Amino acid sequence: MVSKRRLSKSEDKETLTEDASNARKQPLSKKTKKSHTYEDEENDNAFVKLLKTSGIILKTGESQNQLAVDQIVFQKKLFQTLRKHPSYPKIIEEFVSGLESYIEDQDTFRNCLLSCERLQDEEASLGTSYSKSLIKLLLGIDILQPAIIKTLFEKLPEFLFESVNSDGINMPQLIISQLKWLDRVVDGKDLTTKIMQLISIAPVYLQHDFITSLPEILGDSQHADVGKELSDLLTENTSLTVPILDVLSSLRLDPQVLSKVRRLVMGKLSSVKLDDLPVIIKFILQSITATDALEVISELRERLDLQHCILPSRFQASQSKLKSKGRTSSSGNQENSDEDCVFLLFDVIKSAVRYEKTISEAWIKAIEHIAPESEHKAFDLVMLLIIYSTNTQTKKYIERVLRNKIQSGCFQEQLLQGTFGVHYLVLKDICPSILSLAQNLLHSLDQSIILFGSLLYKYVFKFFDTYCQQEVIAALVTHVCSGNEAEVDIALDVLLELVVLNLSAMRLNAVFVKGILDYLDKMSPRQIRKLFYILSTLAFSKQHEGSSHIQDDMHLVVRKQLSSTIFKYKLIGIIGAVTMAGIMATDRSRSSSLTQGKADLSNEQYTQVTSLLQLVHSCSKQSPQASVLYYDEFANMIQGAKLAPKALEWVGQTIFNDFQDAFVVDLCAVPKGDYPFPVKALYGLEEYNNHDGIAINLLPLLFSQDFAEDEGRMTSQESDHKLVSPLCLAPYFRLLRLCVERQHNGNLEEIDGLLDCPLLLTDLEPGERLESMSVKELSFMCSLIYLTLNWFREVVNAFCQQTSPEMKGKVLARLKHIVELQRILEKYLAVTPDCSSPLATFDLETLDVTPHASTAVSAKIKKQGITGGRKRKAGGSKTSSHDTLSKEDDSECNSTLSNRGQLEKEFKGKEEKTVSLQNYHFLFRELDMEVFCILHCGLVTKFILDTEMHTESTEVVQLQPPELLFLLEDLSHKVKNMLTPSVTRRVPFLKSKGSQNIGLSHLQQRSSQEIAHCIVQLLTPMCNHLENIHNYFQCLAAENQDIVVDGPGMQVQEYCLMSSCYQRLLQIFHGLFACQSFHYLQNFHRSIPSFQSALYLIRLLMVILAKSTAPTQNKGKIASLARHFLCRVWPSGEKEKSSIPNDQLHDLLSIYLEHTDSVLKAIEEIAGVGVPELIKSSKHASSSTFPTLTRHTFVIFFHVMMAELEKTVKGLQAGTASDSQQIHEEKLLYWNMAVRDFSILINLIKVFDSRPVLHVCLKYGRLFVEVFLKQCMPLLDFSFRKHREDVLSLLETFQLNTRLLHHLCGHSKIHQDMKLTKHVPLLKKTLELLVCRVKAMLILNNCREAFWLGNLKNRDLQGEEIISQNSQESSADDSENDASSQVSKSKAAGDGEEDEASDGEKEQDSDENDDDSD
Repeated sequence: MVSKRRLSKSEDKETLTEDASNARKQPLSKKTKKSHTYEDEENDNAFVKLLKTSGIILKTGESQNQLAVDQIVFQKKLFQTLRKHPSYPKIIEEFVSGLESYIEDQDTFRNCLLSCERLQDEEASLGTSYSKSLIKLLLGIDILQPAIIKTLFEKLPEFLFESVNSDGINMPQLIISQLKWLDRVVDGKDLTTKIMQLISIAPVYLQHDFITSLPEILGDSQHADVGKELSDLLTENTSLTVPILDVLSSLRLDPQVLSKVRRLVMGKLSSVKLDDLPVIIKFILQSITATDALEVISELRERLDLQHCILPSRFQASQSKLKSKGRTSSSGNQENSDEDCVFLLFDVIKSAVRYEKTISEAWIKAIEHIAPESEHKAFDLVMLLIIYSTNTQTKKYIERVLRNKIQSGCFQEQLLQGTFGVHYLVLKDICPSILSLAQNLLHSLDQSIILFGSLLYKYVFKFFDTYCQQEVIAALVTHVCSGNEAEVDIALDVLLELVVLNLSAMRLNAVFVKGILDYLDKMSPRQIRKLFYILSTLAFSKQHEGSSHIQDDMHLVVRKQLSSTIFKYKLIGIIGAVTMAGIMATDRSRSSSLTQGKADLSNEQYTQVTSLLQLVHSCSKQSPQASVLYYDEFANMIQGAKLAPKALEWVGQTIFNDFQDAFVVDLCAVPKGDYPFPVKALYGLEEYNNHDGIAINLLPLLFSQDFAEDEGRMTSQESDHKLVSPLCLAPYFRLLRLCVERQHNGNLEEIDGLLDCPLLLTDLEPGERLESMSVKELSFMCSLIYLTLNWFREVVNAFCQQTSPEMKGKVLARLKHIVELQRILEKYLAVTPDCSSPLATFDLETLDVTPHASTAVSAKIKKQGITGGRKRKAGGSKTSSHDTLSKEDDSECNSTLSNRGQLEKEFKGKEEKTVSLQNYHFLFRELDMEVFCILHCGLVTKFILDTEMHTESTEVVQLQPPELLFLLEDLSHKVKNMLTPSVTRRVPFLKSKGSQNIGLSHLQQRSSQEIAHCIVQLLTPMCNHLENIHNYFQCLAAENQDIVVDGPGMQVQEYCLMSSCYQRLLQIFHGLFACQSFHYLQNFHRSIPSFQSALYLIRLLMVILAKSTAPTQNKGKIASLARHFLCRVWPSGEKEKSSIPNDQLHDLLSIYLEHTDSVLKAIEEIAGVGVPELIKSSKHASSSTFPTLTRHTFVIFFHVMMAELEKTVKGLQAGTASDSQQIHEEKLLYWNMAVRDFSILINLIKVFDSRPVLHVCLKYGRLFVEVFLKQCMPLLDFSFRKHREDVLSLLETFQLNTRLLHHLCGHSKIHQDMKLTKHVPLLKKTLELLVCRVKAMLILNNCREAFWLGNLKNRDLQGEEIISQNSQESSADDSENDASSQVSKSKAAGDGEEDEASDGEKEQDSDENDDDSD
């Protein structure tokens, strides 16, 4: 028998190890076991006798031990027998010794570990039907438990390294199971020691089992010791990490222990296996407390990188699965295992964020606090989406975080694609939430957020299953039918991408897309074009033949719309038919070219395409407007190479002859007729004789059209040979040019005669006859000039890329003609603003309005916006209402000195506001991006030949300032509308919508990246022009120290031209987001001629600052530059009127205060220096330090300073009592400065008491007091005792400010100004909260007895009493004066805090009195 002496820990360990080794070396033979068992049966020792007496009959072999009595009865009977035995407690040793002898046989021992057989009836049983084993029953007796446990642990090492028996019983696990769920553990500490020793020597597979059994064995009192032992074991053996963490999660441990283990595990997180991650993450999340949640989650997201844990091949495999929907057997098991682990991991996380609000909020904050320059992970995005789907309370919060991250550029398309590529299986389960998020993002006004929402739709469609794809299409169709212009556009763009991404999947959902055809009449032409492109691709793709129903529906819609007599519906038919024709040709040509080289359309397809185009032509030829649209759509289709060669040849055979017959005449055969003006061939660039030259027959055609419309007379012969409308001249030429260009690879020699040929016009310069012309004649002349301008613009579009010097010289000449004609047109418009002009394009959004004359200037502009909108050839831009058009470029155009200075002088005293053509830009044909290659032109030498083709003379041509300004204005307009994100305007469904992109239909055929690339190619010539203009103003400044536009010797027109060019160049650079260096552009600030140019320069530098490697240094330079512009005297073209728009001054001042090193010092300088100078100056003067600060602009300065002051103090953290003394002093000093600035600003309302100023004061005054409550009062709580004098001074100053705010409330009520009084309730509530908060501070500092109440009278801004209170309040003034005097003496008194309390309480009391008096 083994010795009973108690071993030390080390001895126990050695003994267990030795027993285990002996068990391996000397196993008992079967024969020995049998004889030993027999011997035990023969000799009834104390062990056997006591068991028999108590009710257990021991059996051998395969039979179970039999229990004759109830388990509880047996335990009680045995316990009493042992206690009453004469040899107690020695009988205990004998009993245990007998047990040890009995269980030496392995089979007998196993029998004792298995449950006993019950002999009594179940009905007689008092306990449960489950029977415990003999060992389990003996462990339930307290006097036997320690010895039995010792015996078990001495016996257990024999089986540690044995294999599992044939009957499947694992002896070590069976032995340990006897210790589980004991009613009472007598010596828990000893049991803990023995188990931990056993774990240290056991094989790994048993270690896992023993560790996971600990919570079921030990009592709560042992959890701390076990936790410490397990944490130490975790350090030594990382292979046991999972079971140890699993057990630690189930134990009641001290938070410090859990924190220690968590730090240990967190350090190894990057090296653990993917299989172990779920348990580890579960432990980490369960050990989080509210105080350390943010810190732990932040560290967790830093260390946890699932993209590296998951096999790199999984991403590629996921892509192939999307196509094949199958798995390969070779790597399937590994992939399945990884996927299961990832699923389990995210299930753990989902459970944590769903049921623990602390964890979900901390995770969102951890992601929110990541700096923009730091790298964001796909895991961050997945977590936001998971929390968004599991926690409805945080949806708004998550959307705000997402918007901020998207706007700051942290969440890009590449990150989103990687997120879906790696975690698509996890995200698929939350597909409805992702679609809901995408829908909300598409409602945003920010283009980057809208784009991100569209990408969510795209990747859900790409990575998820068929059901999710159907939901995506349904959601996009809903967006298309929403009526919101931005939503419709982006939804159609996404549908276009999906067609390219997965055509077969899209065709399964084509029936949903087809339903959009019911909403065509409320869609813009550009949107209609996109829709027909989508449907045509789905219907006419060659590889699918089951789409005849879509084709039939589209043909029905197109034919129905073409046959309509209403122009709006005819326009839809034209766009749809031409788009269908292009797709029908393109699909066949692409597929044929793969196999047959230049194989063309089949005869059947050729017939379908040509018959459809002929149908459109026949339906549109009766209407000039419809013809213009048809030619433009056709031209865009050819430009995009969307017609097969066979169809293109058919087009080329007819267009050339038709154009020549319709618009070109010989000079020798000028049409004769009774025209109101003499017909002349003008603007020819070559000297022709009257026998071999050609001309464009413009004036006769226009007169014939007007004659036919006005007189309504037409003979049958004329009807058969109807003249083509002059409206079709420019669009028809564009179609001709593109067709020739496509057929001859860009060579235009066949039509180069049209570049220099003259036009049949009349003298266009009005001269003195302008006033004597009739309205009809003026209208005719305006129409003639419009048509001529549009012809020249299309000519420049056509020949701008020709390389010969002669051609370049002619193009420059045509540009000069355009500028000259625009100047002439302005003269006509100045006296006939309501004249009816021919339309440049009919691709308009408001399709059901026809042109009509108007008698008012504003109505005229509105009419032009509706019916004559700037050309929208195949691009589908929209016309806007009068508001949109009149606001177009308003901030620049109306405030900048116009280059039309000379013209304004001619018409001085008349209506000058209608002269500028910048508000009429939508009436002209669009210039292509290729036109701006003219900016590269330097000096062009043009050779003039004689009749024998010999050089007669040479002429040097170059780009002049007027032509340069013309090009820059157009380029600036394109950049502003296509590269600069515009604010999306939400409009109700079924309402007309507007767009600022009028006249940019060709440009909209290109992506923003293509446009930016084109403009980048122009940077070098634009910089050259910028430097030349800079040198011009430098020289001008040297000659004239003070630049005054109307000064002596000043070339006004030249100055205005150069100033406008300067501004437009800076606008273009800003829109392009700056591709030049910061210092290069900064050097131009000395020559800036206008405030608008200054603002664009600042904005441009700010854009570069965002990409700078030294932002802090350049930020100070921007502040310095902004201050320089604010302190500069700007020239004005008009007397006694500022040339600085309020919104631009607001922007520049905001930029200055945002970028300056000390906002508080800057505000104090303006309010403490600039404003007093303004007060002392004359009525129309300005501040000498800040010349931009006048009485007119004071409200702008006041508004910006109040807003920036509130924003600055809001960003200052409140601090905690644990902060150092130095930090407390610094923050207290900061708040003293802020309150002093607030006091200076508030007191200015006594001098400047206009309504806008008072409104700003009420609004931002309340916000400042709220910030003071939230962030300054906590600082005063723990600073009051150490800095009593500073705190009292601060509160005394602030009290005077709040009293003035109270007076302002009374002033607002007396004047009954609704705009002001709506702020009064919130402000008074905030003042009351301030009083309560001061009282709380006093109580915290043990000064409660110092708090007392006082009254304030209602007064106006000047301090005069408002007679509206009850007589019982007449004594309140004394209380106020007493309190004020006490505050002034508080520094000398020892109880200054008492006086402060009275000040705050008086405010509260006065508020209450004021409420009662109302």
